[in-house]
Amino acid sequence: MRRYVLSALAIMCAATSVQAKDIKIAHIYCKTGILEAYAKQTQVGLQLGLEYATKGTNEVSGNKLVLIDKDDQCKPDVGKAQLTAAYQDDKVDLAVGPTHSGVALAMLPIAEEFKKILLVEPAVADAITGEKWNKYIFRTGRNSSQDAISNAIAIDKAGTTVVTFAPDSSFGRDGIKAFKGAIKNAKLVHEEYAPPTSTDFTASAQRIIEKLKDAPGRKIMWLVWAGGGDPFGKFADMNLKERYGIEISTGGNILPAMAAFKKLPGMEGALYYYYGIPKNPVNNWLNTEHYKRFKTPPDFFTAGGMAAGIAVVEALKKTGGDTNTDKLIAAMEGMSFDTPKGKMTFRKEDHQAMQSMYHFKIKNDPAFVWGVPELVREIKPEEMEVPIRNKR
Repeated sequence: MRRYVLSALAIMCAATSVQAKDIKIAHIYCKTGILEAYAKQTQVGLQLGLEYATKGTNEVSGNKLVLIDKDDQCKPDVGKAQLTAAYQDDKVDLAVGPTHSGVALAMLPIAEEFKKILLVEPAVADAITGEKWNKYIFRTGRNSSQDAISNAIAIDKAGTTVVTFAPDSSFGRDGIKAFKGAIKNAKLVHEEYAPPTSTDFTASAQRIIEKLKDAPGRKIMWLVWAGGGDPFGKFADMNLKERYGIEISTGGNILPAMAAFKKLPGMEGALYYYYGIPKNPVNNWLNTEHYKRFKTPPDFFTAGGMAAGIAVVEALKKTGGDTNTDKLIAAMEGMSFDTPKGKMTFRKEDHQAMQSMYHFKIKNDPAFVWGVPELVREIKPEEMEVPIRNKR
């Protein structure tokens, strides 16, 4: 009898020593500000990712996942302060975000100071996993090089003359820098930049027309944009192809922005995600659940948020729920995980998620209020020579 009591006490002590705890995750994003529409999609996707990967329990190894939302207002100083507060006051185990590349760059040193993981989604500037990177930074979002290289693959043909147009921001400048580096056959003759808050693109259009109107062969303006205005719609309304033979090319965007694509049937480019393109169980679940709950398809940044949520859970599963930063880093380096886009893998050298992109051609389908990107082909990670830009 005595031996039984001692055994029971030992079992009780062991259970107490591995008592479940809350795992706190901060999500810092542009709840308000210029990229609010993108940020709200990420937030929905992150919640869905945590739910999917935990099979609806929101627990890993008996530990409850607690998501703490913080608004960085798309301002670098605010994002820096919010991440500091998350690590210092809220005692979060790791953080996800932000939306804006400038905010992300301001936040990177805070993750290093507190020795806590920052999983970047969806900010895209190359510098985040490049020269400004530190070992606490992982990214599920695509970077500017992945955007640019995949678009270059889609349009980089001999005899083509290209002009680029982008916002004058870290996002825009990094995107054009990467695009320039990826172009091998086409001729790039001009870079045009406008403030991210621009709504009038007339002056930029005139400069672009002057550079391209007399060029021989195929003429393309490659446009990358994230900001308050609608350059896609404005340039489409200028009938550049009919008047000057100038085609527009771009990556994907959120569905409301792609309404302007209806005016550009046949436009080619490469995109990160469109709900109708990837064929896999995770994307099937996302489509079904998003339609069920919101009566709309999931959008560009919803998929990214879901990928981030899945990555967090899969890392925690590998550590058995242990939130020790060094253990999480060891678990995440080289980790592959399933997402709405298919498999992603965190590259060990810079923690950038290697992932597929999609070469598309726009179809004007009257059943949709946006231009529908039809798949030309999947561009797999191994086809894109995405540079390692950090100095590890």
